[in-house]
Formats: sequence, C-alpha cells, structure tokens
Amino acid sequence: MNKTIVNKILITLAFLFAYRILAYVPIPGVDVEVIKRFFDSNSGNALGLFNMFSGQAVERLSIISLGIMPYITASIVMELLAATFPNLAKMKKERDGMQKYMQIIRYATIAITIVQAVSVSIGLKALEDGSAILIDMNTFIIISVFSMLAGTMMLMWIGEQITQKGVGNGISLIIFAGIVAGIPSAIGGTFELVNTGEINILELIAIIIVILATIFAIIYIELAERRIPVSYARKIIMQNQNKRIMNYIPIKLNLSGVIPPIFASAVLIFPSTILQASSNSTMLAIADFLSPNGNAYNIIMFFLVMFFAFFYSSIVFNSKDISDNLKRQGGFIPGLRPGEGTANFLNTTASNLTFWGALYLAVISTIPWVLLKIMGVPFVFGGTAVLIVVQVAIDTMRRIEAQIYMNKYQTLSATGL
Repeated sequence: MNKTIVNKILITLAFLFAYRILAYVPIPGVDVEVIKRFFDSNSGNALGLFNMFSGQAVERLSIISLGIMPYITASIVMELLAATFPNLAKMKKERDGMQKYMQIIRYATIAITIVQAVSVSIGLKALEDGSAILIDMNTFIIISVFSMLAGTMMLMWIGEQITQKGVGNGISLIIFAGIVAGIPSAIGGTFELVNTGEINILELIAIIIVILATIFAIIYIELAERRIPVSYARKIIMQNQNKRIMNYIPIKLNLSGVIPPIFASAVLIFPSTILQASSNSTMLAIADFLSPNGNAYNIIMFFLVMFFAFFYSSIVFNSKDISDNLKRQGGFIPGLRPGEGTANFLNTTASNLTFWGALYLAVISTIPWVLLKIMGVPFVFGGTAVLIVVQVAIDTMRRIEAQIYMNKYQTLSATGL
C-alpha cells in the first residue's frame, strides 16, 4: 500500500484515539457513579440512544457528552435554509462563500451546544436529590457549559481534520467510532441476559440471524446502482483515446447514504435532551412520548428518515448539472435529446430510486424498536447503529480504494508503461 495512504489511515486512527480519550475526561464537580446508575436505569429511552451515539461519554458525563450532535443539528438547519433561500444556496456553491457557510454552521453549533449544556446541567440537579453535583450549582453550570462547549468544538475540529487529512468523512467516522466502542459491552450484556435466563438460546440465535440479515441487506443495497448508458461522438472518443471515458451514469439506489438516519436521530434527540432536564409533568410526558421504546418515536423516525432521504438526495443529485456537463462533453443518452429531455429523464429515474432507497432506510432505522420490544436487545444492535457502522465502513473502504487507484494513475502518468 502507498505510503501516503498509510499515513492518512494512521492520522485518522490517531484522531479517533484522541476522541476516545476525551470520552473518559469527566466534567469537574460531578459524582460519576450517580450518573452511571441513572443511565443504567434509563438505557431504554432517548438518553440511552444519546449515550450510544456519544460512545458512552454521556454516562461518564465527559466533556464530549453532547457528542457531535449539535454540529449535525446546525448542519440540518443550514441545509434547510439553503434549500429555502437561493442566496444562501449560491453562497454554498462558491469557494469563498462555502467558508462563510461553514463559519455560520460553527456559530450555530456553539449556540445549540450552550442551550443543551445548560439543560443537561440543570437536569442533573434532580438526580438523587442533587447528590450528583458536588459543588455550588451556579458554579457547576458555568464549568459544565464551558467544558461541553470546548469538548464539542474539539470534536468538530477532529472531524474536519479527519476529512481533510485522513480518509473518510470525519463526522461519520466519529459516530462510527462511538457506536463500535459500545459493541463489546453490549455483547457482554447480551450474554449476561442469556446467563440469567432473560433471553434463551433460541432468542439469541434469532438475534444473530436478524443482525446478519440486516448487515447483508445493507451491503447489498448500498452497492446497488442503476447504470444509464451514455454514447459519445466519435470525434470526442478520438480526442480522449488516452483517457478513460465512462460510458454510463451510475445512480445509486440510496443516494443520500447514512445522512437521513443521523439527521432524524439528531432531530429527535435534541428536544428529548432539553425536555429530560425539566421537572414539569407536561414536559416529562412529552419526553416519555418521544421515548425510543414507544410507537410514536419510531413512527416519527420512519417518516423523518423518508423526508431527509428525499431532501438530501435532491441536494447531492442535480440532474440539470449532470445533463449540462454531459452535453458539454459531447455525450448523450441514446433515445433522448440532450438538455432538458435528459435532465427530466435523470430526475425521474433518481426520484424512483430514491423512493425505494428511502423506504429501505426507514425500515432499517425502525428495526431497533422491534428488537428491543420483542427480545430486549441493547441499543447498539439496533438497525440505526448497524446501518451507520456498515455504511461508514463501506464508504471509508471506497475512499481508500479510490486513493489507491489515483496513486496508480499518477505513477503511470509519470513513468509511462
């Protein structure tokens, strides 16, 4: 393997190791044992899901307890605004404008982090009559807000560094690492349930079969694509005979990747985090209503994933741009006129594929509830977790493979055959 790629992989692993170290750095002034007992008794609600995405940093009340979710929430808001306001969408497409766009996301992340940190800090006061907090309440709120803000900013920086200097998408890899870190304890917890008789051997075999079937389905669908044939004029082929011209347009069945379930989870976790801090009975009732163990959470999750799948696919796949680029390169789809006719055909094809891709994501994302309800499986084995882990692994492998091929082409162009 090329030295450059090895260095990028090592850089990625180093940043992920730093992320895991941060998960063990607690906020000053708290009794960690009280927090852990609380999360052990609330592993089946939204707090348990939040704890899973943070890599068990929440149950330790680490400085990265809020994880990368505030950044994802800010990104969702900005994507929705960019789709609504043309000027913001134009800013996003320009090089200088993109820097301003990302800066706005960072500022929004700071605001969301502060709100969530204050909510979590106040909520801790209610734990075991305030025994979780060992110092003055006002002092603790100030310390925890600054600590969580610093932790979230550090995570955001780590994610950006991985994307720029490592391999894969930094934000996705952070979530991936957090989920994977919880797998050993989840496996141990499952076997403990078997030993105590809460889960029998047949149920354990059924769990393993469901997980393997889910992984197989994710891999199969993630690699599925429709290839639309493209023809080029003879003159174009002769001019580019030393270059590889793709004679088809690949359209993936799942155009949006892992983004919809992450966005949907972030949207549902954000209000739950704030509501859990309240002592108001109405607010707590709403928090219980949004619990992952209930029907409402999974129904909302299903439709949110469908929405974000269509929304994000419309952003990443622009049929008009593809049609214009194809026309400039002298290519055309057989039987279709270049320009608007090609754009309409591509848009219709992408929409049909997106429907099935969105349905697949929504079904996979709601499997956790079925598993938890019927078999009492830990969160980490749920469909959303498996989906994120498998998709991020496939995407990272593809990026590494692309880097290897790029280096091969560069070597051939420099040395010749």
